[in-house]
Amino acid sequence: MNTADLGLPVDVPSTALFTDHYELTMLQAALKGGTADRRSVFEVFTRRLPEGRRYGVVAGTGRVLDAVENFRFDADVIGFLRERNVVDEPTLEWLASYRFGGDIWGYPEGEVYFAGSPLLRVEGSFAECVLLETVILSILNHDSAIAAAASRMASAAGGRPLIEMGARRTHELAAVAASRAAYVGGFTTTSDLAAGFRYGIPTVGTSAHAFTLVHDTERDAFRAQVDSLGRGTTLLVDTYDVAEAVRLAVEVAGPELGAVRIDSGDLLLVAHRVRQQLDELGATKARIIVTSDLDEYAIASLAAAPVDAYGVGTQLVTGSGHPTCSMVYKIVARAESADLKAPLLPVAKKSSGGKTSIGGRKWAARRLDAHGVAEAEVIGTGAVPAELVDSQLLVQLVKGGQVVAREPLDVVRDRHARARANLPLSATQLSRGEAVIPTEYV
Repeated sequence: MNTADLGLPVDVPSTALFTDHYELTMLQAALKGGTADRRSVFEVFTRRLPEGRRYGVVAGTGRVLDAVENFRFDADVIGFLRERNVVDEPTLEWLASYRFGGDIWGYPEGEVYFAGSPLLRVEGSFAECVLLETVILSILNHDSAIAAAASRMASAAGGRPLIEMGARRTHELAAVAASRAAYVGGFTTTSDLAAGFRYGIPTVGTSAHAFTLVHDTERDAFRAQVDSLGRGTTLLVDTYDVAEAVRLAVEVAGPELGAVRIDSGDLLLVAHRVRQQLDELGATKARIIVTSDLDEYAIASLAAAPVDAYGVGTQLVTGSGHPTCSMVYKIVARAESADLKAPLLPVAKKSSGGKTSIGGRKWAARRLDAHGVAEAEVIGTGAVPAELVDSQLLVQLVKGGQVVAREPLDVVRDRHARARANLPLSATQLSRGEAVIPTEYV
């Protein structure tokens, strides 16, 4: 069963109002001025990676495709626009039959990117493309920021499982998207049931401190949990005294105890002590899970600790200090008339302050060294050099308004693991530095 087709409450019937007022006023002026039908090319890119980040992660593409399909101005939406006098009646009539009929190309979801990478290329009439700016950026900026943080955490974890548990630290709908993005970046499970239902991500969870505190004794709490969930459950051992709780956990569950969770204190020191105690009590296979405001730096600091899994919340769903990727959606080419055969002319904003852009419909390729390791992101607007033809990054996602590249989430997750593995080893360094490979324009 494809849960994405179930129409959950986390979805909305239409994404058309996930946009800015001025998208519609531009449309009205373009319709009146005669430029609405000009063939245009818009591209999504970022001028720079967040400070200290060595690569970015493309995430949210699947959600963008859903949003484009659902970008419909139904009767209620048209009524709202009319009531607020946002645009005139001819524009409302045009919007009522809006369906994106153009083409979209982009980096495959899960791929890595760098400054200037044309992550998404939207082609069609000016009118149909300009309306999609805000919804596309809102998805890609959020999801890519979460996926980048998740990727850094996955690298720091060194293969140990990561649990996404940030739903209570963000907006309830953003939490679902964040869980999806975290899974793309390398997390293995989530605590968010809506994310599990919507995207099929494995869900986990056992108990919080409240469960222990509602019982008369810690032993009573552990007994109730083990009787209900089995000896392989995970018992939370830091409500009172950790050493006593570990002793009780093994006494109640026996050596078959599944795991203990530590949510406070000096995690490095406590993990070593708990591991020693579990082994001495015969629970040698019991795992240790740590939580407590972790980020990639804290995870890296626990590399030598006997920790089996990490649970991450706040820092993950806020992008670990970088909640957006500063992606922009800019027109880079347009025809000089509405004639479908009119040639495309490169266009670009020229201004000071670092907000310039490069005109022209772009291609992108990743040049590899003799060992198959990435050495440069190459971007151009003309013919693709013969030696880079097989290394091009953009794939077609939408053709003539129809989605042609929807993928299972596990495929996306595996792609990211491969893409990260093909970067130079310095990509995994958490110290501040420049992009792990340069961007070259040809």
